[in-house]
Order: sequence, then C-alpha cells, then structure tokens
Amino acid sequence: MKLTTPRWWYQRSGRHGRVTRTLLKPASWLWAAATARRIARTPGEDVGVPVISIGNLTVGGSGKTPVAREVLRLLRAWGVEAHGLSRGYGGRLDGPVRVDPAVHTATDVGDEPLMLAGEAPMWVAQDRVAGARAAVAAGAQALVLDDGHQNPALKKTLSLIVVDGETRGDEWPFGDGSVFPSGPMREPLKAGLARAHGVIVLLPADAPEADPDLLALFGTLPVFTARLEPLGPPPEGPQVGFAGIAKPWKVERALKAAGCDLKDFAPFADHADYPTEDLDFLADRADLFDAGLVTTEKDWVRLPPEWRARVTAWPVVARFEDEGSFAAFLAPQA
Repeated sequence: MKLTTPRWWYQRSGRHGRVTRTLLKPASWLWAAATARRIARTPGEDVGVPVISIGNLTVGGSGKTPVAREVLRLLRAWGVEAHGLSRGYGGRLDGPVRVDPAVHTATDVGDEPLMLAGEAPMWVAQDRVAGARAAVAAGAQALVLDDGHQNPALKKTLSLIVVDGETRGDEWPFGDGSVFPSGPMREPLKAGLARAHGVIVLLPADAPEADPDLLALFGTLPVFTARLEPLGPPPEGPQVGFAGIAKPWKVERALKAAGCDLKDFAPFADHADYPTEDLDFLADRADLFDAGLVTTEKDWVRLPPEWRARVTAWPVVARFEDEGSFAAFLAPQA
C-alpha cells in the first residue's frame, strides 16, 4: 500500500505533527547515517561520457523529472546524443532496458521513464553502472541521470539539485529540515548541497520571484530559476481533477490558477496504481458534477489503456527564465 505524503512535512514552522516528528527522529538518524556511509564508501564509476545528475534533497515533489526532460531537450538541440537513465521506480523490469513507449507500460519501466522516452532515448536499470554502459554502447555521448544525487554508483560530471520554489503561506521545500521519516529530507541540507555543482529553483507558473530567504541557503552555488509552464490551457468545462504525485495539492492549485473550472479534486499517493475501484470512484464524481476528468501526464501514463480516452492529460514543462545563462553553465560539461 502506497501512502500519501504528509503535508506537514513541507510546512516551515515545524509546529504541525510535532509528536509524530519526535517519535520518528531515531529512524531519521539511522536513515541519514546509512545514506552518508553509502556515499562515502562508493567512489563512483567513470563510464567515459559526461554524466549530468538531476536530483533533489527531498523524497519527492521538487520537479526533477520536468527538469531532466528540459536538459535532455537542450543537449539534443545542440547535437549531443544525450540519453536518459533512471532506476525506473514503480516498474517491474530490472534492466538495463531501453524504454520503448510502443511496447512498455508504466508497470514495466515506471511512469517517469515512460514520459521521458518521448523526448530522448531512455534507459531503465536498477544497476546504474550497467545501465550507463548499455547506453554508451548504444551511442550515448552524454547521460542525464534522473534522481541520482544520493546514488554514488556513477561518477558525476555535473550534479544539479532541483528545489521546489513554492514558499507561499507556510510552505517550505525542506520543511523544518528533518530527515525522512521525520521530515521530507533524504539527507541533511548541508551534506546534500556540499556535493552539488548548482541549484535549480523550480517555481509554479503563477508564483512571484524566488524567496530571497530560500536563495540565501545555497551560498555561493550557482542558482538558476525555472518555471513549470503548462503546454496548453486546462480542458474546457467543469472538471474533476486527480493526481498521484508527491505533492498533489500543487496540481490542484495549478489547475485553478490556470482557470480550470475545477469542481472536485482527489489526491492519491505518489506513483499510485489506479485499481478499478479508484477509477470508478473518479468516474462517479465526474458524473455527479457532469464534468470531465483531468490529471497530470505522469498519472495519465499509469492509467489502463481503456481509461486514457476518458481522462485528459494536462502536461507541464520546465522552462528556464534565463536559458542562455543556464546553457552557458551546462554546455562545457556536455
């Protein structure tokens, strides 16, 4: 059973879930120690081509997959034969396997690799080194590693950290700084930033500029701002939305900000499967409001084929505010 993300994880004050946080602290210390030990003991394999890691410091919801897609797009636009590499979370195949959208499903390779395979050659491998070698053997001149900051198996040419820039209200991308399961962090902030070469702050389309207090946390690291922009308007007419991502409330907020006539919204756990009973529930809600169904592209690829015609995908992409500066930073590494 997959569990939904506790929203209090991402509240800055730390006053919410205080008892739960305290009870989970010992498990957090063990998690942080195990992560640090694994990273320290693994030197990283050099596979002979640049490896650009797109990672984050939290357990999800930062937007690293849209950023990985944009980095792949930029590299390939420059004529670099860039391939993506993922462990294929949620998929059943160990790999290495090159993702074929005409053959594979999200159950096979995971939802994120299936999405990225529409932009560039995409490889799934539980063993990142084996996956990288397979991609290089197939002609890859550069590798974009999706979600690899805490995986030390490959030597990284460039490690980029993606940070959710939403700070309105009491939201804060790192919560109170607690490590999982007491909070959202995969490792302490200072430790994660020490291995990074740059930070990408990803803002919602309707958000103001990045919070100066957030930017100050990154010290002398280069920081680039990008925005999540929809590829088109939401579907017309009344809609019932749903999303199974780390922060489903962000999808609800984005749909409303884009002008969607949203009658209801159902959050699910990240990478949620959609069994028949859940889909029937959503269909009943849509019937109640005489509405359509809308979801994210990531959720849409996990739907059974017979349901995709009944649900509208609302894709979003990451676009850098100063693409020239980011390109100048990225190009020497490629």
